[in-house]
Amino acid sequence: MFVKPESASALFAGPFALATLSEPDGPRFPALVTADARVLDLRVPFADPRLTVRGLLEVWDSAAPRLAGLAADDGRERRPLADFRVHAPVEPRQVFQSGANYRQHVIDLHVAHRAPGDDRPEEERRAEAAEIMDRRAAEDLPYVFIGLPSAITGPYDDVVLPAWAAKPDWELELTAVIGRPAHRVPAEEALEYVAGYTIANDLTDRATVFRRDMPQIGTDWLRSKNAPGFTPLGPWIVPAASVAHTGDLRLVLKLNGETMQDESTKDMIFDVARMVSYASQSARLLPGDLVLTGSPAGNGMHWGRLLRDGDVMDGSVTGLGAQRTRCIAEDAS
Repeated sequence: MFVKPESASALFAGPFALATLSEPDGPRFPALVTADARVLDLRVPFADPRLTVRGLLEVWDSAAPRLAGLAADDGRERRPLADFRVHAPVEPRQVFQSGANYRQHVIDLHVAHRAPGDDRPEEERRAEAAEIMDRRAAEDLPYVFIGLPSAITGPYDDVVLPAWAAKPDWELELTAVIGRPAHRVPAEEALEYVAGYTIANDLTDRATVFRRDMPQIGTDWLRSKNAPGFTPLGPWIVPAASVAHTGDLRLVLKLNGETMQDESTKDMIFDVARMVSYASQSARLLPGDLVLTGSPAGNGMHWGRLLRDGDVMDGSVTGLGAQRTRCIAEDAS
């Protein structure tokens, strides 16, 4: 069932959002959720019993105005959101993840991941990180890699911490949801391909990010980021038209009620448009695909406190709602 997290002062910005819901023992279905927490099963007005949120995104140009009309139609019967279970809002075909995209976060990671034998003062290593970021921004080179859709779970589902994950960490992220096929689009046009936005918590096992057996290979994102349930997503997709300016949204993550991440997207090195454009230069982005835009400072490595059994994470982004997930340690036996 839907339980509104304490950190969410409002469901979302704008008159409606898209969700994937189910009754306790029923199939999942695409839903229009209105700001007063009422639900319309979209299979009915679209006369399609097999309709999904991704199916709506595949025809977003025509679906968006129709959804706006349904949201404004007070004559349609709607049910309380509290009657339903909330799942991840979409099943993407592709997940594009971003690393090192918040200035303060990159500096903190650069300091925390000191190479063996590097005895330079912290101030010198922070200055080096700042120089690297300035160069990346000037050369227009975001850091993007691929995640697995199988790692996605719902915004209120428990997250199982694998027994092998020695240093599981949180990474709250603003996520763009693609609404039109995009390939080699310029940054100035990239937002035209974004249907809306949602929240992702891109969990990472810090202990397995780097291959210690083959350091020359570099990062191992398969193992460190793609355990089942390592990407809580949602609760909704808020249409882009309802999100006025992605350049100044607040991301807040609380661990057991204590604020760990609290930063504006102003601290991004590459904004949403540049991230989407960059991903599209190599890949063909498809409707329903996700572009995660990086996480701000304040992860567990910074605080010296990684995730443990029983931890509860509350994550929110301005206008996009909030998610709450509880960590459950996998039984090693």
